[in-house]
Amino acid sequence: QPRCITRDLKWGTPVPLEGFQDKVFYVWFDAPIGYISITAQYTEHWEKWWKNPDNVEYWQFMAKDNVPFHSVVFPCTMLGTNQNWTMVNRLMSTEYLNYEDAKFSKSRGVGVFGNDAQETGIPADVWRFYLMYMRPESQDSAFKWEDLMMKNNSELLANLGNFINRATKFTKDNFNSTIPEMNLNNDDWEMVARVNQELSNYISLLEDAREREAITSVFSISRLGNQLMQHNTPWKLVKGSPMELARAGTVVGLSVNLACLLSVLVQPYLPTLSARLQEQLKAPPSVNVIPEQFHMMLPPGHKIGEPSPLVEEIKAATIAQLKAKYAGKQADRKEKEEAPAAPAGQDKELATKLEKEVAEQGDKVRLLKTDKAEKAVIDVEVKKLIDMKKQLGVALGQPEVAPGGKKGKKK
Repeated sequence: QPRCITRDLKWGTPVPLEGFQDKVFYVWFDAPIGYISITAQYTEHWEKWWKNPDNVEYWQFMAKDNVPFHSVVFPCTMLGTNQNWTMVNRLMSTEYLNYEDAKFSKSRGVGVFGNDAQETGIPADVWRFYLMYMRPESQDSAFKWEDLMMKNNSELLANLGNFINRATKFTKDNFNSTIPEMNLNNDDWEMVARVNQELSNYISLLEDAREREAITSVFSISRLGNQLMQHNTPWKLVKGSPMELARAGTVVGLSVNLACLLSVLVQPYLPTLSARLQEQLKAPPSVNVIPEQFHMMLPPGHKIGEPSPLVEEIKAATIAQLKAKYAGKQADRKEKEEAPAAPAGQDKELATKLEKEVAEQGDKVRLLKTDKAEKAVIDVEVKKLIDMKKQLGVALGQPEVAPGGKKGKKK
C-alpha cells in the first residue's frame, strides 16, 4: 500500500524535487541512510560491510514500532539503487517496556531515564541486569521499583553473589587461597552434566538473540553451585578425617571453577562484576572464551586473590524514596524540587498512601491469624507488613532502626 514519506515541517531533510520545496522527508524514510554514512565516516573500507552480502550477516535490533521502516521501506530504497547492498538478515524487535502502571514517555517525561538512573547510586551493572531480565522479547513488560529490588536481592545477591562469595572465601580460609586437588564422584559428574545442559541452552539462546532467556541459564548454573555446597557441607568436612578433608577440597575446587565459568557467562550482562570477580580469582585472560562444555579453568595449585562481596542489598527504604522521587512527570518533579522544602525527610503524599496500605495489610494479617492459616502464609504477609512500615517510617522522616535495635526507656 502507498505510504507517505514526507512531512509539512521546517526541520528535516528537504525533498529535492520541484514542487516539494516546502516539505521534508519523514525521518524514518531517510534516517537509516545514516547507518551507512556513519560507517563511511569511521572507515574508508565501509563497503566491506555494506556492499558484501555474501560474507556479512546483518542483524538489526529495535522496538516493534520501527519494524516497517527497516523491513520494508529502507530495503526498498536499497533495492531501488540497483546496487549490491548488504540487506538485513535478522530483524530482532521487542515489545514495549512500561513504567510501573503507565507507559514510558520521553516527550511527556514519564519514567526513569539515563541521567535519573545515574543519580540513584544503584550500580550500572544492576540496571543492565534488570533491564535485560525484564526485556520485553515476546510481550510487553514493566519496570517496577519493588521488582528491581527483589530481583537484585534474590538473584544477584542471594543466588549468584552468595555462591561466589562462599566458594572464594572458603578457599581462602581453609585451603590457603589455593585450588585443591579434585576427585569427582558420580554425583559430581551428574552436576557437571547439568551445568553443560544449561551452558548449551545459554549458547543457543544467545545465538538466537534471546538475551532475557539466556540469563536464566546463568542463574540456574549458580543455583547448581549453591546446591553443591549445601549438599556436601564442606565446612563440616574440613573438620573430619583426611578422606573428608579431600572431599571438601573437591567440592571447593569445583565451586571455584564454576565461579570462573560464571565470570565469563555474565560478561554481556554484568561487565563490571565479571571483571571484579576475575580479579578476585586471578583468572588468566585465556578463560574469556565461552566454552561448549564446563572444564577445569583454574587447575589445582592456582592461587586466588582476596574475596569480597560483589553485590550489595538494595533496601526497601531506598526503593520507597526512589519510587516517590521519580513518580509523575519530570516537569512536576522539577516543580517539587524548586518548591519550599518539607520537614527533613518527609513525603506527606507518600506517607498518606502508605498509611492506608499499612492499615489494610494489618487487617489482612489479623484475619489470617483469626482463621488459623498456615504459618508460612502468615509469615509472608507479616514480612510485607514490616516492609510497608519501614517505607512509611522513611516517608515520615523517621530514622531507620537497626536490626535488633531497641528504643531505650525514659528514666
